[in-house]
Amino acid sequence: MTSKPIDIALILYSGAQQAAILGMTDLFETANRMAAREATGLSLAVSQWQPYKNVPPKPVAGALENTPAAIILPPTLEDPAQVPISAPFIDWLNDSHSQGAVICSVCGGAFLLARSGILHGRTATTHWMFTEKVEALYPQVRWATERLIVDDGDVITAGGAMSWTDLGLRLVERFLGARIMLDTARTLLIDPPGREQRYYRPFAPRLKHGDKAILTVQHWLQSVDGKESSVAVLAAKAGLEKRTFLRRFQRATGLTSTDYCQHIRVSKAQDALQFSRTPIETIAWEVGYRDPASFRKIFTRIVGLGPGEYRKRFSVQAK
Repeated sequence: MTSKPIDIALILYSGAQQAAILGMTDLFETANRMAAREATGLSLAVSQWQPYKNVPPKPVAGALENTPAAIILPPTLEDPAQVPISAPFIDWLNDSHSQGAVICSVCGGAFLLARSGILHGRTATTHWMFTEKVEALYPQVRWATERLIVDDGDVITAGGAMSWTDLGLRLVERFLGARIMLDTARTLLIDPPGREQRYYRPFAPRLKHGDKAILTVQHWLQSVDGKESSVAVLAAKAGLEKRTFLRRFQRATGLTSTDYCQHIRVSKAQDALQFSRTPIETIAWEVGYRDPASFRKIFTRIVGLGPGEYRKRFSVQAK
């Protein structure tokens, strides 16, 4: 028995990335072919909706329902904070959500979703480069930009511009099943969901916080590769009492001084793993860890992969 197709709506807002819209359309069509081959009786219907200034969005292609099963806000190549969004569109998005639609965003599309209020009190992600901006604009959201995808049940957000593949596969898994999702991923030669943005995100410390004393310490830590983490030394560099230094450092950088130094060291280790064949134990020693086991534990906590797996994935050395 064949069920009614499940409608997935792509929103053609101003500046939406066309490559993502077309790519997701192709991904869902590939999933439909896999589902037909397995005779599941299930299928996806992709519709495109155009937002307007004074009225709710209208379907321009393929819509089956007034309220789709899932609504996707694609990424944009423009500044997502400047993308225009109308009150009727926000109302339609909230109404659709209240009627059971799964609301999704990719990369900068999260800015539009946050503006709608749907993300308030939720955990969400967007591209890691937008971290400071979204945290400042939408503090009501718990931003987890180290994650490539956050599936909160009725709301799904994906990180980078190309993470539409991860979102697409997550929706295929939800509506068509895990087997069809894996068949689709194998056919398109893309990784199934499970990656994280922190695999790819370099350490980019906050530097525009306005605290000159802390900035002085940050510059010095970079010069010594984060190998000096003594609070007494760092506080002295800042010209501050220890407790005051610790409070101001975390407020300015978002990290404790210990974690900040760990991030610098791990970043140096990532470079060595990617661009050299130096043994992992030697790299651990060179970046300031005497115990390779501790290095592996800290590296995995920060990056999300062990150093060996990281090298396997990202080394540019000839095999």
